[in-house]
Amino acid sequence: MTPTRVILGTATPGGGFPAYGAAFLDTVHEFEPTLALEARNTKGSTENVPLLERGEIDLGLVQGEVAYEALTGVGRAPAELRIVAAMYSTPGMFVVRADSAVRTIQDLVGKPVAFGARGSGLVILSRYVLDGLGLDQDRDFQAIYLERAGDGPEMVLDGRAAALWGGGIGWPGFVKVASSAHGARFIAPSADEAKTIQSKHGFLKPLNAPPGSYPGQSATIDSVGSWSFVMAAPGLAPDIGYRIARALDRGQASIATRLAQAAETTPANTVAAAPRVELIDAGVAKYLREIGVLS
Repeated sequence: MTPTRVILGTATPGGGFPAYGAAFLDTVHEFEPTLALEARNTKGSTENVPLLERGEIDLGLVQGEVAYEALTGVGRAPAELRIVAAMYSTPGMFVVRADSAVRTIQDLVGKPVAFGARGSGLVILSRYVLDGLGLDQDRDFQAIYLERAGDGPEMVLDGRAAALWGGGIGWPGFVKVASSAHGARFIAPSADEAKTIQSKHGFLKPLNAPPGSYPGQSATIDSVGSWSFVMAAPGLAPDIGYRIARALDRGQASIATRLAQAAETTPANTVAAAPRVELIDAGVAKYLREIGVLS
């Protein structure tokens, strides 16, 4: 039997989505050989949503704020997309060199900051976080938008950027800065700032990066953020969603070994992170009911 071909849209090289996509594909192939998944580099979340809507890809990785805007119809009609899996939580934060004088978000005002690839959902997350503090990404900072997500760390290390925005646990850009001879310091909203952000943008949740999420990080980093999702095109056959959900469930230990962040890809997290259970793909929901995590 010829395996079913499934195209997965990820993002620009060097960022977290291609790393997750590789772990996702390898795990599904290991536990569900009837599927032949192929990764496609894209501009990121903001391109993956229309690609999914047009059926040009079968699955797409979509950061939380982009998923929120697409599913709820912010500035557009609500997208008829469905959730296949919660990928990982993304507490947003900045990284600076350890020798930087920058200690707070306010210290970065007026400075060059690499916010990520223009199509990345992380850029959208930063807009919401900063807006919650009364700041504008383009007005209040020398905003740098990257062609490749992987270019950001080097800009911080050589001084072209005062900080790099990113998020999550084990995010490649942060790992590179933290692993350098300079070392790293992470800057996230304070407790009061987080409350202010959430009072304006209630869909953002309190999230954190536990100690050891990055080299040299000994304390928990508290922030706000959201869950990213593997999302399905409207025409994805239910049996494909079912088989992917089964493979991810059986391969939980395997995907976590491949990528630390992916340890959060679990059936329970998919149910908990979905804004509404009816937004979960029908085939995935069928499997989740079979194993008792969805009623």
